[in-house]
Amino acid sequence: MLKVGILGTGNIASKMAETVRCMPDVSLAAVASRNEEKAKAFAGRFGCEKAYGTYEELAKDPEVQLAYIATPHSEHCANSLLCLENGKHVLCEKAFAANEVQADQMLSKAEEKGMLLTEAMWVRYMPMAQTLRNVLDSGIIGKPMVATANLCYLIDQVPRILSPGLAGGALLDVGVYTLNFASLVFGDDIKEVHSSVIKTDTGVDAQNSITLIYPGGEMAVLQSSIHVISDRKGIVSGTNGFLIVENINNFESISVFDTKRNLIETHSCPPQITGFEYQVEACRTAIENGWTECPQMPHKTTRNIMRLMDRLRKQWGIVYPFEERER
Repeated sequence: MLKVGILGTGNIASKMAETVRCMPDVSLAAVASRNEEKAKAFAGRFGCEKAYGTYEELAKDPEVQLAYIATPHSEHCANSLLCLENGKHVLCEKAFAANEVQADQMLSKAEEKGMLLTEAMWVRYMPMAQTLRNVLDSGIIGKPMVATANLCYLIDQVPRILSPGLAGGALLDVGVYTLNFASLVFGDDIKEVHSSVIKTDTGVDAQNSITLIYPGGEMAVLQSSIHVISDRKGIVSGTNGFLIVENINNFESISVFDTKRNLIETHSCPPQITGFEYQVEACRTAIENGWTECPQMPHKTTRNIMRLMDRLRKQWGIVYPFEERER
């Protein structure tokens, strides 16, 4: 039985608790919040016996094996380090950290302690991610040359999203999915990075457009926003056809078309609890095998995407307040 502890009591923590409750051989051992009443209410909703009013208490609970970090981006580093220091394996929500320096600290601590640390970029662990790779590798659309992806949600009234102090903005919350889509298609060897941004009144990115150029002449054009709703499609165009991924945030289907735009192949998402179960299973497998990373989301890829987001924020002149204090 894999015993999971959850740090945080927001929507994404609720989704994980719901998932764990439906999984065989996985249990919710504890939940923690900085507000004990919130922790108790959350625990009551999901039938969890232990509710802590501090993250330190959960980190020290001997029954918890895997700590799931579902706190704001700005807290991921400190929360992960706390859990790793106390001998907990860690599944940390995306974006993995606020910047590459924090990511390096987290990965170094995991290596030092010999513990699993992996980013909860859930689409990477899903069967459909492998299906996408299989379709691309089959050559059915020829050589992939252009990828486009967008992910936009109406979340500009969410306080966390607007807060520079919590590492808010479109990029770390939803843009990270577009970057991971491009990474799944073309890898992480990027030659050029071009971008544009529109900021909120609070100074975080509200909308962004990113163009990545790869050594072989491939191009990815990506967009994310907190102001609007989009179709969430990912499209990969090749020399012999193209494919369309419905919803890059949880691949619903992959449709393949030939050079005459005729539909020739469709792959549908298999039934799932919520989609979160695949990352939990990947963690269980890694823990059982003594691995410190999951092959679906290697540390190298997490670090590369974190570095890319730092590079983009530098282009936009966005520095989080805590980064200024750390300099």
